[in-house]
Amino acid sequence: MSLNLLYRIFTSAILLILLCLGLFLNKYIWLCLLILASVISYYEFYKLIQKKFKKKKNQIFWSNIISIIYLINFTYAGYALYENSHINLIFVLLICIFSDTGGYIVGKSIGGKKLTKISPKKTISGSIGSLIFSILPIIIFSLIYDNFFILEWLYFYILACLFLSLVCQFGDLFISYFKRQAKVKDTGSLLPGHGGLLDRIDGIIFVLPTAYILDKIIL
Repeated sequence: MSLNLLYRIFTSAILLILLCLGLFLNKYIWLCLLILASVISYYEFYKLIQKKFKKKKNQIFWSNIISIIYLINFTYAGYALYENSHINLIFVLLICIFSDTGGYIVGKSIGGKKLTKISPKKTISGSIGSLIFSILPIIIFSLIYDNFFILEWLYFYILACLFLSLVCQFGDLFISYFKRQAKVKDTGSLLPGHGGLLDRIDGIIFVLPTAYILDKIIL
């Protein structure tokens, strides 16, 4: 087992523990984690736009303003989803996790045609794998919670999973575009074996506000 893989496993375990603490112990711990994630993500994104725009102060300024406003909305959406139902929030997070996992497993196993030049490692097969894996939380929650789903709404749940998977993939490609423009591999080095925090939560940052909007539309 390579040292980098050991780092990835160790870091993933720490992140999982922190996530569980936030989701199951206290809503204020979850809020603190959201704020911390937003601050770190802002810093990592700020470094990217500095490298992308270099001395173009106007572009850097407005990119900073937009990213701050967006991350405030991300924090609010993540906290509001928790207050409404932390079980539903876990379901949304699992969609992101399974979507990323499916993209990695299927993309590595099958390979094939590249999805886009923005991220050369992304393949069409990986994108399809993300979509397929994103439906798995429905099966998991159906086995754990007897009354979690309304059978008549099954098609809606499937479409919601597929849509959020697409949003998750968009978030990944969005950050990949800036990394490519900045000519860097990772957004940072905070997480050993993974890179920056933004490398790990790029999809989640876009999914939670989208899930919040969907939740409001349904209610």
